[in-house]
Amino acid sequence: MVDAAAPKRINFQTDPSRYRHWKLKANGETAELIMDVDENAGLFDGYQLKLNSYDLGVDIELADALQRLRFEHPAVKVVVLKSGKERVFCAGANIRMLAGSAHSHKVNFCKFTNETRNGMEDSSENSGQKFLCAVRGTAAGGGYELALACDKIILADDANSSVSLPEIPLLAVLPGTGGLTRITDKRKVRRDLSDAFCTTEEGVKGKRAVQWRLVDRVATNTNFDAEVADMVAELAASVAKPAGARGIALNPLTRVFEADSITYSSVRVTIDRGGRRAIVTIQGPLQSPPDDAHAMHSQGDQFWPLRVARELDDAILELRLNELEMGTIVFKSEGDSGQVLAYDAFLAALTDDWLAREIRNYWKRVLKRIDVTSRSLVATVEPGSCFAGTLAEIVFACDRSFMFQGTRKGDNRGVATLMLAEQNFGAYPMSNGLTRLQTRFLGEPESIDAAHKVVGSSLDAAACEDLGLVTTAFDEIDWDDEVRIFLEERASFSADGLTGMEANLRFPGPETMETKIFGRLTAWQNWIFQRPNAVGVDGALKRYGTGVKADFDKTRV
Repeated sequence: MVDAAAPKRINFQTDPSRYRHWKLKANGETAELIMDVDENAGLFDGYQLKLNSYDLGVDIELADALQRLRFEHPAVKVVVLKSGKERVFCAGANIRMLAGSAHSHKVNFCKFTNETRNGMEDSSENSGQKFLCAVRGTAAGGGYELALACDKIILADDANSSVSLPEIPLLAVLPGTGGLTRITDKRKVRRDLSDAFCTTEEGVKGKRAVQWRLVDRVATNTNFDAEVADMVAELAASVAKPAGARGIALNPLTRVFEADSITYSSVRVTIDRGGRRAIVTIQGPLQSPPDDAHAMHSQGDQFWPLRVARELDDAILELRLNELEMGTIVFKSEGDSGQVLAYDAFLAALTDDWLAREIRNYWKRVLKRIDVTSRSLVATVEPGSCFAGTLAEIVFACDRSFMFQGTRKGDNRGVATLMLAEQNFGAYPMSNGLTRLQTRFLGEPESIDAAHKVVGSSLDAAACEDLGLVTTAFDEIDWDDEVRIFLEERASFSADGLTGMEANLRFPGPETMETKIFGRLTAWQNWIFQRPNAVGVDGALKRYGTGVKADFDKTRV
């Protein structure tokens, strides 16, 4: 069986030349993402990825392909998602992998899958890349959930093609990677029909799938390609793209791995194993923004805001999957706050530039990934920090933030400051649809107004504490002891209790499709994945495919 707790490091970096499971074909305004899973190329030993089933390795390639579509193929208006195999679209998450994986791997796998599919919807809304899922054969469980992330679904009208969410009848778990939420909130499927659908093992096919709004259109195999072409044309007509947009290459990240550190060009991760924490330090820009958009495009993936976003994104994923016992992430920064704000202003001025837009969208997704990371998040704003504008969002994403008041003896750097920019008031909404400041000051519009009045000002610890932008300010006498005590206390608490508490406290305010998806994952899927009915010796995941029915505890709790 697979042992997802094995010491093998999971690598989130890949490129199309190394794909084992996907083929990406871009041709002008249209691209094809073809799912053709190599059943012998699972991320771990002990299972085969039959019937286009997937594991985290398949999803890592999909996430990479989506990123390349945004940055390397900006002219693409419509992405057609299809299978490279006969008679099956996708059988969903691989059951043998789930049955043998450590609980932590299952949940982190589902979370990454959620983020990737939310990213597809973000591309549709903000990047002008629409998705059409062309389903021939069975789309079951996570396979149908992948289709649900698309704008439109067309289903072959034949004896073999169907859509289903069979987790309840087959596996004793739930469609937790967006399935339940997307059929009700996105596709507006009636509650009783949703209930019938989610408890019907064989799923729904043909015209009934259209009547129930599970798909948008069905077509016979004879007419299938023509109907797909028609739907591509309809979607393309709804998208406006800049003429002549030329993409930039996303080259491999430069990373140096050591026993207790990962070093990138602008991000450094230090692992404190004794303290069960990781320190993520972000280096601000070392030079001013380029003169114009042409110079930005020439810098490509080395343009500082894009480079640091890619590195921070990778660092968070490394900590999530490869450093499971590091329960606290401490964020620090080093550099010139004025330069950070200069880059923010540079990007904000390029309202019609596709690359500037994609970089802003990417930062939004990276910050959301931080928001939903199941670690205690702490920011320390110290002399020499550059938490300004976009980087200040990291402070507001944290569960606690501490700011150094005054200066340190022997340190020639000035007092710690924090600076706000217009980006903090709308550019980076959270999953709840609010900015981090709106979420922080829920029910306090006057606090948001007060913060907006000081945009561009260097705010010292006293000002930040008065404005509510940090949790606590300490002077040199108290700093080391107070921060140490907090971190030690955090490490002593139950990891399970903290995860539940933090996930509840981070998203006050409106409920959205995203908060429902992650809420169900963090609470219900997390819980169900530990219950004997699913993962016990006689549970459905363990007995799947053996011919022996699962033995369920019938007690409702």
